Amino acid sequence: MSRILETRNINKYFLDPVKFHVLKDISLHLDEGEFVSIMGKSGCGKSTLLYILSTMDMQYDGDLFIDGENMSKLNKDQLASIRNSKIGFIFQFHYLLPEFTVLKNVMLPALKFGIETESVIKKKALEKLEILGVSSQAYKKASKISGGQKQRVSIARALINDPKIIMGDEPTGNLDSKNADNVFNILRKLSIEQNMSLLVVTHDVDFANKTDRIITMEDGKII
Repeated sequence: MSRILETRNINKYFLDPVKFHVLKDISLHLDEGEFVSIMGKSGCGKSTLLYILSTMDMQYDGDLFIDGENMSKLNKDQLASIRNSKIGFIFQFHYLLPEFTVLKNVMLPALKFGIETESVIKKKALEKLEILGVSSQAYKKASKISGGQKQRVSIARALINDPKIIMGDEPTGNLDSKNADNVFNILRKLSIEQNMSLLVVTHDVDFANKTDRIITMEDGKII
């Protein structure tokens, strides 16, 4: 099984208002097709770590490898390209644009990436919505669908560029248990059927217990 993501001795400091050592010697890996959750109390550094792993934050010491490539050796444009092509991100607060249709929201990351034509992107977006069981909502405004549907749409958006890794920051944090189960089942299916790797920060013990492996953090360290 090949490693899709690996970190070696990642350290992160917050410098304002005082110097604070937030992540301490983080070494972890994620294999292809593996579904891993990260757990720990609030403030232990989980979300900070996820933003580093997704290349959204490059202010750290240590090495991050994605698909065998060292991220610290890349410039801003190269990092943006990796982020767009290899990583899909699901947020707790879905961040859909309410004035746009569901379909347009899903298309946006691919339109921004600019590699395929709009008609190809539209077809792909409809396919992703179909996989997630919300294709019937495609032409509704994002403000007009339910919370559970919004989270499915945000997963469809994360999938639009066919990433190798899906990262989630509390993706079920705002959902009731039924919708949380639905989201888990969708993610599990993606890991099995599309060999996608998933790394999810969660407080939900039931969710974490069903993943392949749990990474537990405390005070900026993996324990």
